[in-house]
Amino acid sequence: MSVLLLTHRACLHHDPGPHHPECPDRLRAVLQALDAGEFADLIRDQAPQATREQLMRVHPENYVDAILAIRPEPDERVALDGDTLMSWGSAEAALRAAGAAVAAVDAVMQGEFRRAFCATRPPGHHCEPARPMGFCLFANAAVAARHAQAVHGAARVAVVDFDVHHGNGTQACFETEPSLFYASSHQWPLYPGTGDVTETGVGNILNVTLPPGADGAAFRAAWGEQIIPALDDFDPDLLVISAGFDAHAADPLAQLRVREADFAWVTEALCAMADRRCGGKVVSLLEGGYDLEALGRSTAAHVRALMRA
Repeated sequence: MSVLLLTHRACLHHDPGPHHPECPDRLRAVLQALDAGEFADLIRDQAPQATREQLMRVHPENYVDAILAIRPEPDERVALDGDTLMSWGSAEAALRAAGAAVAAVDAVMQGEFRRAFCATRPPGHHCEPARPMGFCLFANAAVAARHAQAVHGAARVAVVDFDVHHGNGTQACFETEPSLFYASSHQWPLYPGTGDVTETGVGNILNVTLPPGADGAAFRAAWGEQIIPALDDFDPDLLVISAGFDAHAADPLAQLRVREADFAWVTEALCAMADRRCGGKVVSLLEGGYDLEALGRSTAAHVRALMRA
């Protein structure tokens, strides 16, 4: 069964400004990498906009309204914090990123596809229920998980995150909800300063920290020895991946030494777990990755693994 690829050119219109690492060229690099002939079998579709109802399963109404009301003039930007800015196209881009996650869940839960990948931006895993941060405006993975529960009757949904930064937003959305599971491997210490191993929620949060300089072997051990066994125990009805590629050795924002082969390995291992536990249902969402060449190669390795697993 083919893999679904969801994207939208509106995601290129979110422009945080010159020299910002979360730039439109990130998505261009991803889409260029996925334009090679080996990806001809991907089923490509346009990401819809998330509805207010879908967003409000995670975010308070006043937060959703406040973000969507920010529509700067062209060439102007509004800073929400030191890292997170909105341009004239940011609100629609954020709606498309969350909407892609919802549409991917629909396609996978309805049996149209076993795997889906959302090539969208802005990312989402740092956004807390009522607080944008870390380049993120809506908590895309959490929105996807809550949609799977509300619309498709999923009893348990797991989100796993191999971005080099801890997904404090996803954790904040999940930490009191035993029907939701969040696991992350991330460099420690590093922004945003959360993700200590003692942060366990109600027994549904697993953080595995990696020191600066940790390589692919340490990364694979974190997943193979800790996270994937915990996923098996949780027995999810759907697996959502926060697929950040900034743990790559070439990435300028951190100091891990992960390579493309490691991203392919973890993707295959996660798909094998999904085959055991939830009929192979996997939705993957683009998060970080800030060296454009490494981002393109790593995304290609990830999607290639989704296609063959």
